[in-house]
Formats: sequence, C-alpha cells, structure tokens
Amino acid sequence: MDGSFQGKIALITGGSAGIGRAAVEVFAEAGARVVFAARGAERGHEVAEEMKAKGHDVLFVQADVSQSEDVQRLIRQTVEACGRIDCAFNNAAALGVVRPLADYSEADFESEVSLNLKSVWLCMKYEIAQMRKQEPAGGAIVNTSSVNGLGGARGASLYAMAKAGVLALTKSAAQEYARDKIRVNALVAGGFDTEMLHNAVKQITGENPARIAEGIKGYAARVPLGRVGDPREAAQAALWLSSSAASYVTGESMIVDGGLTCWAR
Repeated sequence: MDGSFQGKIALITGGSAGIGRAAVEVFAEAGARVVFAARGAERGHEVAEEMKAKGHDVLFVQADVSQSEDVQRLIRQTVEACGRIDCAFNNAAALGVVRPLADYSEADFESEVSLNLKSVWLCMKYEIAQMRKQEPAGGAIVNTSSVNGLGGARGASLYAMAKAGVLALTKSAAQEYARDKIRVNALVAGGFDTEMLHNAVKQITGENPARIAEGIKGYAARVPLGRVGDPREAAQAALWLSSSAASYVTGESMIVDGGLTCWAR
C-alpha cells in the first residue's frame, strides 16, 4: 500500500468480478476506503470478506445500477458510512448475446442499453450531485468503456453502441462539471482475462474448453504485446485517472489494450 489514497473514499461498481474486483483491491492497496457494488450478493460478500482478510477497508452494497432506486440507495449508504465520495469507478457492465445486428430483438436492445449505458448515466447523475454538494466539493469519475465502442464490433453491435455512448457521456460531463472541480474520464478497455472475455469467446467457439482456449490465444495473437491483459493493469489505469497525479486530466479516453487499436488511432 503506497498510501496515495489515504483517507479517500472510492466507490466502485461491478466490483465482484473482473476489472471491478481488481479495482477494489488496487484502490484499497493505495489506501482508499472502498465501497463496492454488484448485483450478486453472495459473490459480493465473498469478495468483501477476502479483502477484509487482507486488511483492506471495504464495504459491499448489493445493487443493480441499472435501477435508479438502487443507485440512489448505493450513494446514500456510501455517504452515510463514509461521509463523502472522492472518486467513483463506474465499471459495471454485461455482455449479452453475440449475433448480427438484424437478429437482435427489441428486448436485447433495451437490455444492452440498460445494463451498459443507462447504468453509467444513473451512477454519474447521483455521484455528481453528491460531489457538487459535499465539502470540499469535487471528485473524480472514471467510466469503463471498450475498444468496441471506438469502431464497432461484428456480432456485438449493441454492446459497442452502449460503450460508444459511455464515451459521449464522459466527454459531455467533463465539460459540464469541470468548474465544479469534478474530473470525468473514460477507461477504454481492450481484452482482459475476465469472465466477460471468456463468455464472448465461448459464444463464438462453443462450449469446448480447448476451442475456447484457442479463441483466447487467437485474440492474444492480434495484440502487439502478445497477450490478453491482467485485470489489475486496467485497475491501475483507473487508479491513476482518479489520483491527484491526473489533476489536469479530464475528458480523456485512456485506451488500455496492449496496442490492439494503435494502428487506427
């Protein structure tokens, strides 16, 4: 623990798995008191107990951040327990079915928007309100987007659409609330060793473990660094964007993808 976040309050959504779980640990190691949310109560409590066993100061709140009532309760419980919110990492997301655009149903569309775009907007809406009124005012927000949101993705058009929307929300809010001392940035994630990546590959290759492994290997071969990312590497980027070291950075889309999209930037 380097102590750079000592005394700071960090709120993390999607904190029970993948990049979010890594972020809970990374922020706590840096000295923050971490409140994290996830839809699954059992897994959330397991992560909280694991972190506490390591000596980290964490609090788990079960919440579906695509629901306004849950988000408001999450913010309220965070402030009641900790007094304020210094930084928020809006990371919760879900990948739906992989299929061509014209084969999606309206229900698929509504689900993708709710879980991956509306959820970020709701979190920002209530986080910003809290950051504006607390004393001293201000804070840092990081929203997880995806390289799929930069140029679309075959078979995942709705997910890509939602992640592109996250970038637009981020850049708009960065301009609107800079004078309130609120910085808003996006983590544009490439492929990381998470359940979401494995689920996406499984939908393409089928259930056979060997084929899934080959699919992951094939993805890694396209990455200039030659591998998929460790979730902690994404979490470290979110930590930096949330830190005082990034005090003059807002409206940024930080691409963390091992160089996958560098040819197109």
